Amino acid sequence: MNYVDIFVDTFAELAQHKLRTLLTLLGMIFGVGAVIAMLNIGEGAEREALKMIDSMGLHNLIVETKTFDDEELTEQRKHSTGLTIRDAQISVLSLPFIEAFSAQKIIDTYGIFSASGDSDGDAIGVSPSYFKLSKLQLADGRLLTEADDADFSQVALLGSSTAKQLFPTGGAIGKTVKINHLWFKVVGVLQPPFLTKDEFQGIKLGGEQRLVFIPLKTAIHRFENSALSSEVSSIKLQLSEGVDAIEAAKALSHLLGRRHNDVDDYKLIIPAALLAQQKKTQNIFNIVMSCVAGISLLVGGIGIMNIMLATVLERTKEIGLLRAVGATQKDIQIQFIAESFTISILGGILGIVFGILLSEIIAAYSEWAVSWSLGAIILSFSICSSIGLIFGVYPAVKASQLNPIDALQSD
Repeated sequence: MNYVDIFVDTFAELAQHKLRTLLTLLGMIFGVGAVIAMLNIGEGAEREALKMIDSMGLHNLIVETKTFDDEELTEQRKHSTGLTIRDAQISVLSLPFIEAFSAQKIIDTYGIFSASGDSDGDAIGVSPSYFKLSKLQLADGRLLTEADDADFSQVALLGSSTAKQLFPTGGAIGKTVKINHLWFKVVGVLQPPFLTKDEFQGIKLGGEQRLVFIPLKTAIHRFENSALSSEVSSIKLQLSEGVDAIEAAKALSHLLGRRHNDVDDYKLIIPAALLAQQKKTQNIFNIVMSCVAGISLLVGGIGIMNIMLATVLERTKEIGLLRAVGATQKDIQIQFIAESFTISILGGILGIVFGILLSEIIAAYSEWAVSWSLGAIILSFSICSSIGLIFGVYPAVKASQLNPIDALQSD
């Protein structure tokens, strides 16, 4: 018999016992499906984390001012003036691995509106480099410039959601919006964010779409700010390529600690460390889920062996007849291994379909990111096929070792 005949006979044999074949397949289907869904979700989570970290800047360090009640803040201001633009400037001058900085000032916003509508967003003042370090892209118009900042210009850049609220019909460029008591000319609109979540490791992200951006000095000098508040709300420092973010953060923390007289009135965020923590958590998740999926495949393999052993007993006379007409032990082994291998192949194919559907269902109901991984499909299918071969060997050997005469005389 050639291999085509062998697989034709194999399919014919499996078709005669449809329910038994289906029950045998289930272990492989669930195992392969679980592996694919787990790896797809893991891949999606990793890519989503990279996107979110990219919005913060993987090679950035972020320093944010902390929030305190007035009594505690009054005591702190005796020793520290809070976060300032000078902190960022000194960091760039003193630490050679810091290339650039941006700063922002949150405005106490009580009203944003235009002639066409109003917005529930907020306004912040930013330095011109803010958009580059935050990797924000323009949809229309221009970004804020150094000249805008130097001249205390009353110009504004709108986030995508805020632009839709203030100008539902479009055409925001050149029109005016009022922030609290001051009017600003719109010079640009940002592209919508690419993030699906607004928080990562407890850090708020993607809020730019509902903001109005104005020059930093305009925010500091033309809006009312509490005498106790920091000059800026946060600063973002860009690291040189190849610099270890953890070590850089230690040096920056030491510098800021001396400038703030060791007053703990700021917090340091390290995006690279957040990404490392996310990957560590994801790896643990992948290991646990791989073990669960592997156990499922192992159970499926045991099921294949069990069914094949039962098949050997059921087809004892057929095996004896085949041996009597000239079939060798190798022929019998190949026939039974082909059956177990075919079951695993069918289980792998159906498992791939099940894994894809399971990934979509999980993504739809849990809002987890899913990213298709060809490697996951190839890996799970290969393991499934290997299990079919491995667990089919013992029944095949047992069948080939039957004595032809005893097999023919069996009931």
